[in-house]
Amino acid sequence: MLIDSHCHLDFDLFDDQRDALMANCLNSGVLGFLVPATTYASWSKLEMLVKKYPQWRAAYGLHPYFLQEASLSQVDLLGEQCEADRVVAVGEIGLDYWPDSVDMTLQIEFFSRQLMVAKLLKLPVILHARKSYDLVLKCLRDARFDEGGVVHAFNGSFEQAKRFLDMGFVLGIGGTISYPRAKKAHKTLSLLNPNEFVLETDSPDMPLSGFQGRINTPLSVLAIAKHVSMIRNESIEQIATQTYANLLRIFPKWYEDLL
Repeated sequence: MLIDSHCHLDFDLFDDQRDALMANCLNSGVLGFLVPATTYASWSKLEMLVKKYPQWRAAYGLHPYFLQEASLSQVDLLGEQCEADRVVAVGEIGLDYWPDSVDMTLQIEFFSRQLMVAKLLKLPVILHARKSYDLVLKCLRDARFDEGGVVHAFNGSFEQAKRFLDMGFVLGIGGTISYPRAKKAHKTLSLLNPNEFVLETDSPDMPLSGFQGRINTPLSVLAIAKHVSMIRNESIEQIATQTYANLLRIFPKWYEDLL
């Protein structure tokens, strides 16, 4: 069983192809999808779609890059939103040093408040940490956050990886590893223990090497698994089994609504 642990299938660009894409994924062996919200405006649509597609799981949060359209009052509504069906995490939350991002002081306030919601609800988080690993780690320590989660699209060093792993996180491994020049990502992946990573696509973004400029989809998780298999010298079956077990450990509520 292959699971895409980070895909934005709720985005509008999938509206005309979502049903066909889901059918194609299920026929291809991609059988589970974790869809993290990015803005308050997206929460209601995601909640509706999760009810339609039983293979989906949701995470709700306020993405740091889109905080221009957010207000701190929306964080007060996050706990209630996380009572919706099939919610397994708070996310996508974190810090982003990309150009045009909002002031870092404000980002930290949003991030810290959302960490406190996750801590109160005993939910793991999906971390967005673009050029901000050290500061994200400081915020986690300051919040005394110990619920773990996934570091989305991790592309740091093994030393940076260990700091997150020691705090109970696993690393999200995606299309970056398909690029021959991504030597640091290859080395880090090769050094990880089997229980320290999950697979993700970040659809519709982060296309694999050779597919730049195209819309990415969860079908890419098949190719990502193959690249992981080659880098780690393990079978695709091993990768699928390991990452599925890791996902269930990190997101213990994955099957709660189905029991």
